Amino acid sequence: MTEVKSGDTVRIHYKGTLADGTVFDSSEGREPLEFTVGSGQIIPGLDKALPGMKAGEKKTVVAVADEAYGQPDPNARQAVPRDQIPADIPLEVGLMLEMRTPQGQSVPVTVAELTDDTVTLDANHRLAGHDLTFEIELVEIA
Repeated sequence: MTEVKSGDTVRIHYKGTLADGTVFDSSEGREPLEFTVGSGQIIPGLDKALPGMKAGEKKTVVAVADEAYGQPDPNARQAVPRDQIPADIPLEVGLMLEMRTPQGQSVPVTVAELTDDTVTLDANHRLAGHDLTFEIELVEIA
């Protein structure tokens, strides 16, 4: 039976959980995730667990924060004067927004903190700083 190697296109089913058991993503009810192993299309901690697997094999993988979405960058948080946020946006901590850079690039941000005068926006990935556990099943090596 063929084993996965770097450069192979694979299809996997997966369930990703945080340390407390909270499911943050899953392929349940969807088509398997397809990608090329070693291409940087998925987080490194998951990518490096695939070589050597065979179709039908299941595995639990822990991707530490540095091999997932990295550590939070304090420079990715910015306090913005409240009056610079459109009045029709109902602000609350945890709200996901989209900002545009001066070059027009879209940047997802989360409202991290609110005061009477400022809104602190966080551009870190929502899973930055977390170790992630994945239950994976290798469906196919294409």
